[in-house]
Amino acid sequence: MIDELKSTELLAKVGGRFKLTALIQKRLLELMQGGRPLIEDAEGKTQLEIVVEEIKLDKITIDYEHSDISKPGN
Repeated sequence: MIDELKSTELLAKVGGRFKLTALIQKRLLELMQGGRPLIEDAEGKTQLEIVVEEIKLDKITIDYEHSDISKPGN
């Protein structure tokens, strides 16, 4: 699991470590407050594993228009 967080694939999807961390934290909070997983095989996975899988499958992304995080390349 930790190796997946070091993946350049995930970092490239969101634009860096800070943005990846922010996205993970926001989604973890949503799941802890009762949000439903966006992947089908969530049974038996930790919430962190669910979030990483959601990012890998492009189920969640950063909403740049409604956040103070700058878009990659800006």
